[in-house]
Order: sequence, then structure tokens, then C-alpha cells
Amino acid sequence: MNRIIESELLDHLLSTDPDAITSRNDLQRLNFFMGNATILLQAWNRSFNKITLKEGPLQIIELGAGDGTLLLKLARQLQSQSPHKITADVTFIDRHNVISQETIDAFKELHWSIKIVTMDLFLWLEQSPLISADVILANLFLHHFNDQELKTLFQHLALKTNLFLACEPRRNLLALMSSKLLWLLNANTVTQHDAPVSVRAGFTDKELSQHWPAGPEWHLREQCAIPFCHSFIAQRNA
Repeated sequence: MNRIIESELLDHLLSTDPDAITSRNDLQRLNFFMGNATILLQAWNRSFNKITLKEGPLQIIELGAGDGTLLLKLARQLQSQSPHKITADVTFIDRHNVISQETIDAFKELHWSIKIVTMDLFLWLEQSPLISADVILANLFLHHFNDQELKTLFQHLALKTNLFLACEPRRNLLALMSSKLLWLLNANTVTQHDAPVSVRAGFTDKELSQHWPAGPEWHLREQCAIPFCHSFIAQRNA
């Protein structure tokens, strides 16, 4: 199945549009059913257990953060599995600010500070050359970009972090067929349109690894995250 990038309806709706709000709620449910937070947690644990021993707060950046609830779930899971309290300074980057006060307050309860950057990602990268982070992550975000955009993005990210984690749609027949059944979950028309579009723009094999800057300082892992996701990890060697 060839990779096809098409426009998603949610990207063109105002954040206050009722259809956009409903679709973001649908995405929360889809993240749950697909196990995205668990996939990212497993990637974190495989790659960077020692990061939890760092003194002071972790520096975390989420690209295309949406409503922030996925990272909140991941943060809670990290806290529950860690023998000591993990604190973090989080920067959310998205073209729209749809993170609720309730979500911000939930992060504060974990002693995680939040900064919201409402800006195009590539513009932010150009204007923030000295920004760095312990971890940069992306969930259901990279599939929006073509090959050249991914290559440019990864060149920037490789200069800004020692660990990049991504969870993306897996491009295969099972995922595509399942994405066309979301009416069974009472998903709205925006989500029903965007889900198969996302799958067709998703990834398989080593399609993300080929765009990460090559070099012996990086260890890359890319694989299917059963049943519907595709996991990518780029970790700088010690």
C-alpha cells in the first residue's frame, strides 16, 4: 500500500467548531483503544530508564500536542511506576491551543509545569535554535508531513534532544479496514473521514528511520505496535 497524504478535515476547522470538539473527544477514545499512551510508555522504558534519575525537572516537548490528555495519561503512568517523584517542565506545541484548564490543573497536581506554544512547528523550530529537551515526543502527528518535511523536521530534532519517541498510524489493510468502522463507536463525520486518511498517510517498515540523520551516535528502533500503530524511537548513544 503506497503512502498517500491527504488533507484532514479537523486541520481546517476552528478549534471552537462543535464538530472539531466532538472529533477531539473521538480522538481521546481512539488513543485509548489503540493503546497509544502505553506504547509511548513502553518506548520510554526501553530507551531511557536512567532519565528518571536526573536531578531537577525533565524537559519534555510534545509536538502537535492537541488537548494534552495523552501526555497527562503518560505522566500519571510514569509516576505510578517510579519509586520516586518525577517532575517535568513540559512545552506543548500546536497551531491551536485546545488544552483545558482542567488538564493544566491535573499536570500541576503532578508538579509538572506547562508551557503552551501556539505556533506552526517549523516556524517555532527556526525561531528556537537553542531550545533542547530530554525527551521530544509526537503522537499521531508525523503522518501529516511528506518525506522532505520529515527529513527537515528530524534534522532539527536531532539537534534538540537525546530521545525522540513517536506513535503513528500503521499503514496496512487491517488498520485501513478498521478505520472505516468508526461509525460503530459513534464517531462523528469528521473522525470517520480523517481516520482512513491518517492510515493511508501512516508508516510501515523503516520509513521514518530513513529520514533521521544518519550517524553512529544514534540508535533507531522502528516497528509495528500491534494492532494499529507504528512506533519509532531515536535515541542518542551514551
